[in-house]
Amino acid sequence: MAKQDYYETLGVSRSASEEEIKKAYRKLAMKYHPDRNPDDKVAEENFKAAAEAYEVLSEPEKKSRYDQFGHQGVAGDFGSGGFQWSDFSHAGDFDDVLGNLFGGGIFGDLFGGKGRGRQPGRGEDLRVNLRLTLEEMAQGASKTIRIKRYVPCDPCQNSGAEEPNSVRTCPTCRGQGQVQQRASSLFGVVMNVTTCPSCQGQGKTIDRPCRSCDGQGRQMKTVTVKVDIPTGAGDGNYMRLQGQGHTGIRGATPGDVLVVIEQEPHEYFERQEDDIILAVPLSFSQAALGDDVEIPTLTGKVRLSIPRGTQSGKVFRLRGKGMSHLNGYGQGDQLVKVIVWTPTGLTDREKELFQELAGLDNGKVSENDRGFLKKIREELFGE
Repeated sequence: MAKQDYYETLGVSRSASEEEIKKAYRKLAMKYHPDRNPDDKVAEENFKAAAEAYEVLSEPEKKSRYDQFGHQGVAGDFGSGGFQWSDFSHAGDFDDVLGNLFGGGIFGDLFGGKGRGRQPGRGEDLRVNLRLTLEEMAQGASKTIRIKRYVPCDPCQNSGAEEPNSVRTCPTCRGQGQVQQRASSLFGVVMNVTTCPSCQGQGKTIDRPCRSCDGQGRQMKTVTVKVDIPTGAGDGNYMRLQGQGHTGIRGATPGDVLVVIEQEPHEYFERQEDDIILAVPLSFSQAALGDDVEIPTLTGKVRLSIPRGTQSGKVFRLRGKGMSHLNGYGQGDQLVKVIVWTPTGLTDREKELFQELAGLDNGKVSENDRGFLKKIREELFGE
């Protein structure tokens, strides 16, 4: 079953402002809140769908990727299992409103009472440049890339400890990962909350660190990662693969992989947004008499009929032969620009024929064309 468009889920247009998106979500959240609709599975699903849509459309980066790639562009943000409540980063935006209306239980239950909070030791993100051909960008592609990243340490199973019983609650912060410090200021005594210096925010200390990973709970290895490129991707577009970056320290959340697309130079084509441009050389005789020529496209060869009297620079449009629009909304065109080729190294017979043609009225530039050329010279050179 096709996933519903996020804008349709919230009932807003694609040009909706940030405030309009927030207002639409607030309205749906209040309507489908589980406390207002007990034991109603449909309302619960609508409540979750609205939260997922708001999570994407309220974040400029996620919204940009969604507008470019559709659902595929943000799928990596929610992991292999799709959107979960742990992915929702805006509970605090509506805790006051929804909590007051419905007793304050829903978001506390969904987020374990504390929300997502800080995640000390989170793994670092990785950036990978992926070169693609125009054909791959036009049709979409599935690629497997090799990256070096930290993965969980096998001997200690990501714990960082040589033995399970060597892990204990940090005595400095008592497992909180944070400590309070008193500081004097002009306004009196101020309490500052900082990361615990003993456990670096982990909340636990290790008496005997793992010898394989020096207590980090991770090791560097080369792994393969699969990435699905949607149709219509362009040079400089990127996709975020959530959780595919470096493993976090001692079980902390892993980082992401940012896959940046680079377009390989093409032998024939140039890309202009969703259109493809191709220059085709024609001889004098082909341009004057007309011809059927075979030309390449991104999906194979086609025949193009050149009418008689075609001038150099003439552009023919092959509709639907360009790039797919991102999100699959339509198709670009292929623009074929004709370049009349001037031969070199003429034989005596060829020179004779061209001289004969030059003596004919039809072989000369007409007065109308001369006037046009004069106007161009005036504009370019001020003659």
